[in-house]
Amino acid sequence: MIRWPARRRVAGTLAVLAAAALAAGCDTLGYYYQSIGGHLGVMAQAESLDDAIAAARGANDARLAQRLTLARQMRDYASRELKLPDNGSYRRYANLHRPYVVWSVFATPELSMELRNWCFPIVGCITYRGYYDQNDAERYARGLRHDGFETYVAGIPAYSTLGYFDDPLLNTFVYLPEGELARLIFHELAHQVVYVRNDTAFNESFATAVETAGVERWLAQEASPEARARYQIYDSRRREFRALLLGTRDKLVALYRAPLDDEAKRQGKARIFAELREDYARKRAEWGNYSGYDRWFDQPLTNAHLAAVATYQQWVPAFTVLLAQSDGDWTRFYAAARRIGDLPAAGRDAALRRLAPPATEVMPLSASQPPDKADTGR
Repeated sequence: MIRWPARRRVAGTLAVLAAAALAAGCDTLGYYYQSIGGHLGVMAQAESLDDAIAAARGANDARLAQRLTLARQMRDYASRELKLPDNGSYRRYANLHRPYVVWSVFATPELSMELRNWCFPIVGCITYRGYYDQNDAERYARGLRHDGFETYVAGIPAYSTLGYFDDPLLNTFVYLPEGELARLIFHELAHQVVYVRNDTAFNESFATAVETAGVERWLAQEASPEARARYQIYDSRRREFRALLLGTRDKLVALYRAPLDDEAKRQGKARIFAELREDYARKRAEWGNYSGYDRWFDQPLTNAHLAAVATYQQWVPAFTVLLAQSDGDWTRFYAAARRIGDLPAAGRDAALRRLAPPATEVMPLSASQPPDKADTGR
């Protein structure tokens, strides 16, 4: 059941969204309705963790009962040790009977790594558009492709409503390995602490820095040696795969900036993507045929695949330094991050640059602007 303070937040949020929908065109109106209906459908299926654990035990589902118990321990740890919000988020559970909660659509031009933006009430402008039904996401992506964009439709296991709702644990992520489950819970709760409208790179980098430091502490203090060892293997693979993607991204940015005609760029692009597939096949063999990233290649490779990766890492080094300067004091760190987030965009970027260079500043994203003026996705 939604608590009364949460009900007031819900009512206010729905009123804002309804007003925005009435002022929008038909396409946007339909999008808002599916967003509101989809999220309320998720909330309606949620039950308390006590009830969910009891039901799992009654059904002899020891694995689910264990995962929910572990998730509750992580949730308590997040507020107690990481000073993340102590509210109703991730204290309920919903089985959606599908592999992802939403499917996000990313889009870029054919010969550019610059992600398209969409702007909405409350969250501001973001670089993706999410759907609760995969068919709706695929349908919207087809429309974008018809308009000349390249698209990537990604299944998303979790999202944050920034504290406006009490987000539940979901079957889409509760079975993740221990370290990955901790990362996800810490990451989504971090969005409730600091969130800057119209700055995806800031928001995702901040949450990624929180999750990275948080999971290190969880594993050191709460996890078994076996869980720590499994996480190290998992994390090593993720870092290598991310480096592979970012390296490919930088090759494409350089290609699109080169003084070549469009046909030559298309040929170069096809060659670079073929090299990525070959490099991944070699890396997969090194990992003992680990198939965890195979789904990334299920769709034809596009610029949108790679452009979506960079926004999660760009300012992580800066926030890592800021946490160290705060002597690991989470409350001081969050206050410092909020002060930076309150600055105008140019001042925000300058403050982060003074802390540490951005992780993905290898090449600018836009091929149409000079290097010192390009929009790097901030």
